[in-house]
Amino acid sequence: MQNLYEALGGAAGVGHIWRDEPMKKHTTFRIGGPADIFTAPESEKGICETVRLCRAAGIPLYIIGNGSNLLVADDGFRGVILQIFKNYSDLSFEGNQVTAKSGILLSTLAKQALAHGLSGLEFASGIPGTLGGAVMMNAGAYGGEMKDVLQWARVLTREGEIKKLGVDELAMGYRTSIVEKEQYIVLEACIRLSEEDPRQILARMEELKELRVSKQPLDIPSAGSTFKRPEGYFAGKLIMEAGLRGYSCGDAQVSEKHCGFVVNKGNATAADVRRLIGSVRRIVFEKYGVMLEPEIRMIGEFEDAV
Repeated sequence: MQNLYEALGGAAGVGHIWRDEPMKKHTTFRIGGPADIFTAPESEKGICETVRLCRAAGIPLYIIGNGSNLLVADDGFRGVILQIFKNYSDLSFEGNQVTAKSGILLSTLAKQALAHGLSGLEFASGIPGTLGGAVMMNAGAYGGEMKDVLQWARVLTREGEIKKLGVDELAMGYRTSIVEKEQYIVLEACIRLSEEDPRQILARMEELKELRVSKQPLDIPSAGSTFKRPEGYFAGKLIMEAGLRGYSCGDAQVSEKHCGFVVNKGNATAADVRRLIGSVRRIVFEKYGVMLEPEIRMIGEFEDAV
């Protein structure tokens, strides 16, 4: 492991690699034990070399951005966490198109689009994830989705090849894409927007912000929507009607403000969250025959199945 650590340090650059890094520092849940190695390269070359080294060594590797859709086990992650985030977030504008590295936050991208008088990313202005994660999961909110504005993405394949895929080739559906299915890594993406009066763009962004603040528990750590939307239903509505508003396991709680969110009331463990998710799924299925599918991703070792 020492040899791998030194090689990964060379790929990431000085000051961009850590041992036994607490993952609670890197997730919006503020939950998670230590990763054996945590690395955050600042170049495409560094990212590709990190992936190559881990795969050659047979060491488990997991890619994260802002950690906004992630639950890490209390014992942490045995392997390497590769963070593609602030160190890899440059962008450039050309006409009504913006090309950005995958580590940029969607909220930052939306603000930059506003500054250039470009409309189309208002729906993403409150999504806490990165561009890479948004492409992988076809992130969306308030009637907008990434596939509506995306032109192409450059990805790293499992074989170490870099491909440029058009939006049709990315096969983007509800919270999925070929990136997820084939375990690609997004390196860069291009978005096409439309010119509009910045005042109108800002007005829509402010309107959506008010909706989020009024309906979502933004002041409490969470991983966003806990469950995918089941066909023909709304997860939060099913959970609420099942009488689970405020239902808790330890400090993990079904939000009293929006039942589609599980929140960390202060000292929730990953085990608390996992048990709560399992209980919610079981109770909703018993009452309505609908099996909710978690939207958040869970890594590390857990004692029980969800």
